[in-house]
Amino acid sequence: MDSSNAPTKKGRSYLKWTDAMDKAMLDVFVEYFNKGDRAQNGWKPHVYTAAVKKVMEKCQVELTKDNIIARSKTFDKHYVIVNNMLSQSGFGWDDDKNMISVEDDVWNNYAKANKDAASYRYKVIKYWDMIITLYNRDRATGEGARTANESAAEMAEEIANTTATNKDANSSTKDDEDRPKKRYRSDDSIATMLGDKLDNFTAVFKADAPEPPPKPASPEEIWALLGGIPDLEDDQLLAIYDVLVSDDRKFKSLLALPERMKKKWVLKQIST
Repeated sequence: MDSSNAPTKKGRSYLKWTDAMDKAMLDVFVEYFNKGDRAQNGWKPHVYTAAVKKVMEKCQVELTKDNIIARSKTFDKHYVIVNNMLSQSGFGWDDDKNMISVEDDVWNNYAKANKDAASYRYKVIKYWDMIITLYNRDRATGEGARTANESAAEMAEEIANTTATNKDANSSTKDDEDRPKKRYRSDDSIATMLGDKLDNFTAVFKADAPEPPPKPASPEEIWALLGGIPDLEDDQLLAIYDVLVSDDRKFKSLLALPERMKKKWVLKQIST
């Protein structure tokens, strides 16, 4: 894995990441991913705390939550760029070398059109299987939708309680003729407060709303992928085409496999 430097919280020194540190952090993320502790917009706070503790204990280094967040963003960048390459014909993943495998002519054409990928020709990225699990957007847990529902319920309850409390307060001062102006200011404050709460509720709901599901692969994309797998007979191509058209998850699984394993995977799917 490339050991990119991430700034510490003070911004004066730099943290050199090692493979052991990466593995310790990713182990924590996978553990909490399996527990459903990842929201759509990132990890829950206690996950970052656990990651800091694990890396410090395993690797005897000093780091902060900001270091973990910065390194996680690096992995996210790796996933986006490499996954996009693997979706193109001619690209594969070399499990032994932990890098992409591609012929020079294919790479040269791709690099010309994708400048952000220029440094990835021979970049070593270890723990790719863990990165796929953690940073694949298609593996959303629905945590964001749950948070929105909880936030809505809590906000509605708070508004109801506040309204009831102020109704009681207004009732107790209704016959107090010496304080008409203060009663008016109280009513006006209630309206302002409720308006602010409704605005906050709307903002929270929009922020936590789940993203729309990803668009499934088109027939053209499926045929393009199958066309890059050598020595498949027509009947086999048609059989696996039927499988992939009806199950986009299997299409993405095939897409992520190294080139050397794709034919075996296809034969296994159509033989069951």
